[in-house]
Amino acid sequence: MADPNLQSSTPSPDTAPLVAPSAGGGAEASAVRPFANGKSRGFWGEAWRRFRRQKLAMAALAFIAFLSLVALFAPAIAGTKPVICRYKGQYYFPCLGYFVRGWENPIFTKDRFRGVYTDALKKKDPESWAVWPLVYQDPYRRVRAGEWESRAGNLTGDQGEPNRFNLFGTNQFGVDVFAQMVHGTTIALLVGFVSMGIAATIGIVFGAAAGYLGGWIDVLLSRIIEVVQCVPTLILILAAMALLDQPSIWHMMTIIGLTSWTSIARLARAEFLKLKNAEFVLAAEALGAGRLRIMFRHILPNALAPVLVPITFGIASAILIETSLSFLGFGSPPPNPSWGAILDSGRNNLGMWWLVVFPGGAIFLAVLAYNLIGEGLQEATDPRLRGGR
Repeated sequence: MADPNLQSSTPSPDTAPLVAPSAGGGAEASAVRPFANGKSRGFWGEAWRRFRRQKLAMAALAFIAFLSLVALFAPAIAGTKPVICRYKGQYYFPCLGYFVRGWENPIFTKDRFRGVYTDALKKKDPESWAVWPLVYQDPYRRVRAGEWESRAGNLTGDQGEPNRFNLFGTNQFGVDVFAQMVHGTTIALLVGFVSMGIAATIGIVFGAAAGYLGGWIDVLLSRIIEVVQCVPTLILILAAMALLDQPSIWHMMTIIGLTSWTSIARLARAEFLKLKNAEFVLAAEALGAGRLRIMFRHILPNALAPVLVPITFGIASAILIETSLSFLGFGSPPPNPSWGAILDSGRNNLGMWWLVVFPGGAIFLAVLAYNLIGEGLQEATDPRLRGGR
């Protein structure tokens, strides 16, 4: 009789390998490689792995990251206000006034700097010092002669061609185009992200309610979506901007967001209709979870991947709408720098080719990058487009 304390030499089912690897490392060995670490990738990990394989999409993502850094550090790249300065024993960051005018300390207005710091700092406080931007050019005004190290002032009109002091040339008033382009990046990215953030919020809420609740709520919300979708977006934006006394860039972003949510809502509705009868949803309902928790805690994470694709395409569309409005004179009010406004000034000065080439190229590359990212997301998250890769 066998001793029960002795362990059998035969491996138990729990410890035996599912597939024995062959000597040549063939099909059986490759079948178990995804589980070699003991844990399989999640959906987003697998989607990111597939997205990284697409060179164009990754290049577009790197370009958008570069634009984001330019927008974030725009006052340190081009400007005439110090990045940091010591004045009368205190440290200040005047360059933040490029983001919000109120962030520039009132002491410089009180001491009558008038936006020119180079001479005023030394005259009013000989012990002061400052760290200046990489390029001494202002996006709002012309740099005058002798303002910076005895440099000549910016040329105006047709004479303002690109040179070593004005990398992208100047406009008809002598304002540096490179500085306008750098600071206009902030507006371009803000318009895309803020407007589509508003659109995504409205679209996901409407689509989730219509798809999950169904009934008369689905009918009512679907009709609202169809009505908004029938109205031409650009005409509605022009009408809304015309009704405002003092339209700002924030008004424009809000209007673009309020008119760009319909495609997101329709796609979210379809995903919620498909998932509301899934087993994990029925289990959550059986456990007594509320409707809002089921919609936004359980269903939304599983429906979010397809919704990200139209959001990405929508960012590119929002940038085009903003530049179109600025080109028509209904965009960001002056003196805010905008790629579309620079392009509009080139239309009125056809001999100044740099006013068309540089902003036009930036708009083209930004829109192309967002479209490539959208296509990459679509291929990485849609099982039908993955193929055999």
